[in-house]
Amino acid sequence: MNLSNLRPPAGQKKARKRIGRGMGSGHGKTSTRGHKGQRAGTGFGQKRGFEGGQMPLHRRLPKRGFTNIFKKKFAIVNLGRLEKLEGDIFNPDRLMELGLIHRLGEGLRVLGTGQLTRKIKVEAHHFSKSALEKIQKAGGTAQVIGAAAE
Repeated sequence: MNLSNLRPPAGQKKARKRIGRGMGSGHGKTSTRGHKGQRAGTGFGQKRGFEGGQMPLHRRLPKRGFTNIFKKKFAIVNLGRLEKLEGDIFNPDRLMELGLIHRLGEGLRVLGTGQLTRKIKVEAHHFSKSALEKIQKAGGTAQVIGAAAE
């Protein structure tokens, strides 16, 4: 490799616009500002975030935090809690009966916090990777019900 032969990739270097240098430059006459209008005159300056009179984004958004109205709420259960419960088969209906979850929302999500020492069968809408590994390692089965909501 010879350093004197190095060149930037094709199209990376681009000549700047030479504005107001006559008609032959391609940017003559109105100097890319168009005809008349607020932006055409000399001394025009625009505030940052100006949106042509529309309420700017930084004023439309709430100033303390932001609530995503499309966020999906899941009922969450950790493996450590399932370990302490009686029985071997757990599904959303059974967990509601036992009082472990109160509202199902978008579905049941099983997380891998805690230890699992016995063989259980779990039916849920979503499993974390660690929960899936721990259930299978203990000899149990994890069955995804419905469309796996992400």
